[in-house]
Amino acid sequence: MRIIAKIMPEQDLSHYLAFLLASAQRQMRIGLTQAIHDDEFTEEHWRILHVLSDEQGRSMGDLAERVLMNGPALTKNVDKLVTRALVQRAADEQDSRRVLVFITDLGLRSVARLKQCVDAHHNEIEEALGPRKTQQLKKLLENFIDRSRPN
Repeated sequence: MRIIAKIMPEQDLSHYLAFLLASAQRQMRIGLTQAIHDDEFTEEHWRILHVLSDEQGRSMGDLAERVLMNGPALTKNVDKLVTRALVQRAADEQDSRRVLVFITDLGLRSVARLKQCVDAHHNEIEEALGPRKTQQLKKLLENFIDRSRPN
């Protein structure tokens, strides 16, 4: 019979940066969901509509990278937005094999309304942290993201 030693963690998860970042991201998602006040929109929908609001049209690959989603999740979300007439797909004029996603007028009106909710949520966070700490946190996160990118 083999005896397996029970390993007791010396630290709880909150000592790990990965856990703290995941926890902060979870809190942010919960706060954004509450701020949006609309069961029809998710944080992912907000990100997609926000990126498309420049009215440039994006390939699914470019859009996935910009909104931090994998291909299948993005396709599922874009399908929902197409069904609701918030975005549309169209062939790229320069390369008809490529499909681009564009925001519709209804999508632009929706993202403008959502932006007010998201901005209010971010203002609440800045009020809680203070402007100086908010800027410091943004700088730290930007620095972390830049330095941790794979080569």
